[in-house]
Amino acid sequence: MNPLVRFFKVKLYTALFLLVLMLVIGVLGFRVISDYSWIDALYMTVITITTVGYGEVQPLDANAKLFTIFLILSSVVVLGYAITVITEYILSKNNFEEQKQRKMQKRIDGFSDHIIICGYGRNGKQAAKKLLAYGKTFVIIEKNKELMDKSQTDEIPFVLGNANEDEILIQAGIARANTLITALPNDADNLFVVLSARQMKANLTIISRASQETSYQKLKLAGADNVILPDRIGGDHMASLVVVPDLIEFIDNLAIVGKSNINIEEVPIEKLYNASSIKTIKDLDLRRKTGCTVIGYKDVNGEYIVNPEADQSLVPDSKIIVLGKPEQIQKLNSLYDIG
Repeated sequence: MNPLVRFFKVKLYTALFLLVLMLVIGVLGFRVISDYSWIDALYMTVITITTVGYGEVQPLDANAKLFTIFLILSSVVVLGYAITVITEYILSKNNFEEQKQRKMQKRIDGFSDHIIICGYGRNGKQAAKKLLAYGKTFVIIEKNKELMDKSQTDEIPFVLGNANEDEILIQAGIARANTLITALPNDADNLFVVLSARQMKANLTIISRASQETSYQKLKLAGADNVILPDRIGGDHMASLVVVPDLIEFIDNLAIVGKSNINIEEVPIEKLYNASSIKTIKDLDLRRKTGCTVIGYKDVNGEYIVNPEADQSLVPDSKIIVLGKPEQIQKLNSLYDIG
């Protein structure tokens, strides 16, 4: 919590405590001095503190009048203090939110080649968690302020608004982003975001969530590079646990959630050597240098080769997928300065 807001909260609680204290003193005073009933004492205290000016329950003697004068003067001070504190607290909270958003926007304006996540529901949170573990720069767009306030940390930059609006996408830095993930719960909203994003940046990588299989082709036609159907993936995974349980369990145990414990890494060829002179997997000799094994190759057309041959040529703009123990993957990343 911001120190300024915390300071005003302390002052607010102090003001409320003083008001309650004045009420208690007033009730007890009228009860003891004028022998009022509890209801009459409360009534006299409230009209005195608020200076409403209604008539007395019964005529006051000299002691009761002196007590009433004390209560009026004290309540003026306490009420004045309470009103001042409450006003300052409201204004400071509004100013803090504005300052926080301006600071957040300034931070986002400095991003480039970042990822935009539209929607911070279940799928959006999972995507953010994975990207955070990998140290990737990303921005979240979410229109539900309560959801963001509940989940917000200083580590996660966000834009409050509807991802369907071009202005919000611009605030999230879509012109400088390299990837957009739209994980909104409604397929129509995801479709609109994909259309808008593709129109705003032609070379943007777009990944969309879909609830219905009928939406898959529509999202692809709208410009999504990949469309994920979480329900279908979940069903396939559960069925696979019945058909090939040991294989699926082995795959599940391949950690790919953080840089410190990953078992699989995707490496661009340009990171491994100067691609002006073509080399093969055998030439790299990654097994001897790092302990990692090459289990896949992705060519420039996006085609995958599983368990490629040792004489597979590694051309520019292609990638290899390697498997190894976490320490072997770390050695690979360190040796070739893979960020």
